[in-house]
Amino acid sequence: MNIGNRGLHLIKSFEGLRLEAYMPTPHDVPTIGYGHTQGVKLGTEITITQATAFLRDDLAWVERAVNGMVSVPLNQNQYDALCSFVYNLGAANFGSSTLLRMLNAGDYQGAADQLPRWNKQKRKVLLGLIRRRAAERTL
Repeated sequence: MNIGNRGLHLIKSFEGLRLEAYMPTPHDVPTIGYGHTQGVKLGTEITITQATAFLRDDLAWVERAVNGMVSVPLNQNQYDALCSFVYNLGAANFGSSTLLRMLNAGDYQGAADQLPRWNKQKRKVLLGLIRRRAAERTL
């Protein structure tokens, strides 16, 4: 499967668009576009078209992760929600999650119920992550 328009919109809406490289936190890496980090240096500027291209390129690893780890059928909305989740949290977190174990056991509802648990960054609950997980769960 490949991510659909709903998934792209979801990721774009929560990642936000930055056309000039920035540091999300003091101990993070330079970021640009919709959360793109590879090869980014502070001072770099891009266009919206470049940001979208970076996102499409970045989603290749996300799609590989979801396609490779999920062993049950998914509809497009479920797939898109998982892509947003993996883009935000990474393949390693997804691969070791109870969410994935439940999903692969065929417990779709149980897997969906796991999403709200992933609402913290550095042990701090973030409103943006609460909203993102709710949107993914709804999708």
